[in-house]
Amino acid sequence: MADAVLHVHRYGDPGGAPVVMLHGVCGHGARWRRTAERYLPDRSVLAPDLRGHGRSTHEPPWTVERHVADVLAVMDAEGVERADLVGHSYGGMIALHLARTAPRRVRRLLLLDPAIGLGPAAAGREARGHLVPESFGDVAEARADRAARWPAAPRDAVDEEVAEHLEHGPDGRLRWRFEPAAAVTAYSEMARPHLPPPADMPTHLVIATEADLVRPEFVVDLRAALGPGLVISEVDAGHMLYVDRPEETGTLVAEWLSADGAGR
Repeated sequence: MADAVLHVHRYGDPGGAPVVMLHGVCGHGARWRRTAERYLPDRSVLAPDLRGHGRSTHEPPWTVERHVADVLAVMDAEGVERADLVGHSYGGMIALHLARTAPRRVRRLLLLDPAIGLGPAAAGREARGHLVPESFGDVAEARADRAARWPAAPRDAVDEEVAEHLEHGPDGRLRWRFEPAAAVTAYSEMARPHLPPPADMPTHLVIATEADLVRPEFVVDLRAALGPGLVISEVDAGHMLYVDRPEETGTLVAEWLSADGAGR
């Protein structure tokens, strides 16, 4: 069994049916705490910090294939043979590739505004924006930056992000707890051509209507590949839909994952 190199946040009932939740680029697993505790209390929720993020190793490689292998190693270490898989943004791309790599390990797939098959020009702009990491002189400055980026988020969600995700850099200034080079790599990975999940994988695609991130051609190919196995929902929110609209998104997640029972 491969050693798990990811830091894992655990929520819910350890004896419940497992759910693995994957965050987006520059994020961390603890962003799922509110969703897990409020809407999935009877499930065993594993929310790892992806490689290059949070308290996991920041060592490369940071490719999708390496992220998939890391998450499978976490499942092995936790004794999870099969789980529901939830991914947001870049985590959605990783979740989709995991379902293609090891379909027997995934019961259901839920993609929250996934960042898949992005236009190369847009992905390149985002990647170059992370070449020089942003830093802050104090916590108040960092909090103001996060609040500006998450204008619809509840105040306590911003406070929790600041408490969990800030660290001191080598120059003594505060930085968000992720490796900038991993973020640059992630945006390159998100520019790959999109691929659908396995044809028999129950999949729920949730689109944040204010984000304009999910490509129409991806939706067309999902419909063609999955047919009635695909469910599509929309949430009137920005890209951070589970932060901006926690009740609507959390209820949607819980209902989808329990739709046909929560068996292992």
